[in-house]
Amino acid sequence: MHRRMFWLLLLFVLGSVACSVLSPGAIVPPTATPDKIATSFAEAKAIASTLTAEIPKATATSKPSPTEPVKPTATSTPSPTESPTAEATPTVAPTATFLPPTVTPSPTSESIPTLTPQAGSVSAGINVWTSIGPWASIRDLAIDPATPTTLYAVTGGGVFKSTNGGGNWSAVNTGLTATLVLALAIDRATPTTLYAGTNGGVFKSTNGGGNWNAVSNTGLPNIGVLRLAIDPATPTILYAATDDGVFKSANAGESWVAANTGLPNTQIYALAIDQATPTTLYAGTFSSAVFKSTNGGGNWSAANTGMHSAEVSALVIDRATPTTLYAGTNGGVFKSTNGGGNWSAVNTGLTATLVLALAIDPATPTTLYAGTWDGGVFKSTNGGGNWSAVDTGLTAPIVFALAIDPTTPTTLYAGTDGGVFKSTNSGGNWNAVNAGLNNTVATALAIDPITPTTLYAGTAGGGVFKRTNGGGNWNAVNSGLTNLSVLALAIDPATPTTLYAGTWGKGVFKSTNGGRNWSAINTGLTGIYVRALAIDPATPTTLFVGIWNGGGVFKSTNGGGNWSAVNTGLTNTYVGALAIDPATPATLYAGTNGGVFKSTNGGGNWIAVNTGLTYPIPPPIPAMVMVDTLAIDPATPTTLYAGTNAGVFKSTNGGGNWSTVNTGLTIAGVHALAIDPATPATLYAGTWGSGVFKSTDGGGNWIAVNTGLTNNLVYVLAIDPATPTTLYAGTHGSGVYAIQ
Repeated sequence: MHRRMFWLLLLFVLGSVACSVLSPGAIVPPTATPDKIATSFAEAKAIASTLTAEIPKATATSKPSPTEPVKPTATSTPSPTESPTAEATPTVAPTATFLPPTVTPSPTSESIPTLTPQAGSVSAGINVWTSIGPWASIRDLAIDPATPTTLYAVTGGGVFKSTNGGGNWSAVNTGLTATLVLALAIDRATPTTLYAGTNGGVFKSTNGGGNWNAVSNTGLPNIGVLRLAIDPATPTILYAATDDGVFKSANAGESWVAANTGLPNTQIYALAIDQATPTTLYAGTFSSAVFKSTNGGGNWSAANTGMHSAEVSALVIDRATPTTLYAGTNGGVFKSTNGGGNWSAVNTGLTATLVLALAIDPATPTTLYAGTWDGGVFKSTNGGGNWSAVDTGLTAPIVFALAIDPTTPTTLYAGTDGGVFKSTNSGGNWNAVNAGLNNTVATALAIDPITPTTLYAGTAGGGVFKRTNGGGNWNAVNSGLTNLSVLALAIDPATPTTLYAGTWGKGVFKSTNGGRNWSAINTGLTGIYVRALAIDPATPTTLFVGIWNGGGVFKSTNGGGNWSAVNTGLTNTYVGALAIDPATPATLYAGTNGGVFKSTNGGGNWIAVNTGLTYPIPPPIPAMVMVDTLAIDPATPTTLYAGTNAGVFKSTNGGGNWSTVNTGLTIAGVHALAIDPATPATLYAGTWGSGVFKSTDGGGNWIAVNTGLTNNLVYVLAIDPATPTTLYAGTHGSGVYAIQ
């Protein structure tokens, strides 16, 4: 497996993440931006390892058997045809059981790419849900040359299209069965014809993304296609850059042949085709800099003088003077004025030298832009002689792609780790244009109890994201977090910079600096598929972990330094929820796929407390419910609620007896519960398919509160402790929403 592929997947949340009974149990909160510093592509890979997973399904009668994760190394990384990290995130789609009246659930999202930070000020709406990110990471951008307000954005979850200059986006993935898309190319002669390079070969659309079909891909290895180039004179001739070299098709992708003669390094990062002489091509490689072909890929020769062994990720050609070209490398920008014969570094003022994208102004070719790793966008107006940062408003600093409007070159777009940004004044100012561009699976939420404007989101495949300003700016905080499928988050209430992340496949991680760095804390923890975390509010160094794959409950009394199983009496060890009595922390509850268990001695012993906690529907529905979430009334801790695949149950005697409280609740699959700390009779239920419901009488009656909530698949809920009227919902495929 090639290192190149790992770098390409950085910051993507990929995978067909179906869904899971992921309730983090009691939602507890975390804080700080990671130091995203990279001086080479190899370092970038290590820093931004975005891993994904296919999620195993779990039901009340079948327990998940997750795939053991594959650990990437510095020299061996996942192939795009594999799960980039076979660290499976749990799926747990609740059973399609409804309570009358029947409501049709929203369709699941098609896939989940990579997550990442957003920009722009986004806050909770008044009595209406507002999408607040995090937004998709953009791998490539393409503009329709005939209708420049039509553009396409490539993500780890497919292709998105905008027909109004980025004003709104919609997914265009029908038929695109491999949704990890890495490259996009538009036929300039027929702009409704598109080609997508994916981890499953090349797909073609002839109606502007309306439908996709896999071209036959005969002769193309089953690997990821990293770049695509179309011959402008003969659009049926295509070139594909892969980890196994360059492949050429003469029949619009129906068949391919290797075109690698003379290429010593077959890991190809970049392709550029001379628009005036299309048989002249340039290839940027992983460690051998640039190669050139003058016969349509028949033969290649090194074109590296002055560049040495640079890693080349971007190549652009001056269309007015095709012998002038630029290369973006791990050592900045290089320029050649003789068709690659010689190169010289042109980096004056370029303070971020890991260059991922380049774009030339078609009207003024001496004006060019460079997109960098963690440095934003730089601009040169003298052919690379000098550079200056043009970052005002660009709050996502990792720029993977750049695109310029061919008819109005002052308009340009940046594809970043925080979505798409647009400038209408040549980079002078940028604005986020991300409406609809959200496919994040938000599986856990945590709010800093001391500074509630700090919000954390755990995601399926994107790790942890942090927002510190109460607005829309998110940052990935994943340094040291080697598994990015985070299903549970918990914050030390006394020291909120200390937080814990429960992952699906790598156990528990701890940060003592607000998420800036993480380290694994798994000594004694034999279960690695973590579904729940809970911290003792009186003694925050005491915490509990709920393991889903039969591991039960583990306890640590030294902040995760060591763990021991505390399962005596816990006859069902598939634990998906934990809740601690705030008044008597030695009392805790565990929600399992076979009911609720209670301990009154800090996990020393457990007893089942399931009287009344049964399915209200006769067989073949299983008799015992699956408990996905638990919530305790903070004012009267003997009152607690269980969200299950049979709706909501309530106990007023510490689990002694349960009764259903589902009036008005139109769907049975309840993933999340949240209680208003100021008015505990007010609670919220997040469901799988019908959005969010609210009760103001302790569950006696429910009403839907879904205005503006365009995704009704809700994983998790969290209430702002300082402003309990502010509620957050984490969804499957649309990130986080907020409402006041």
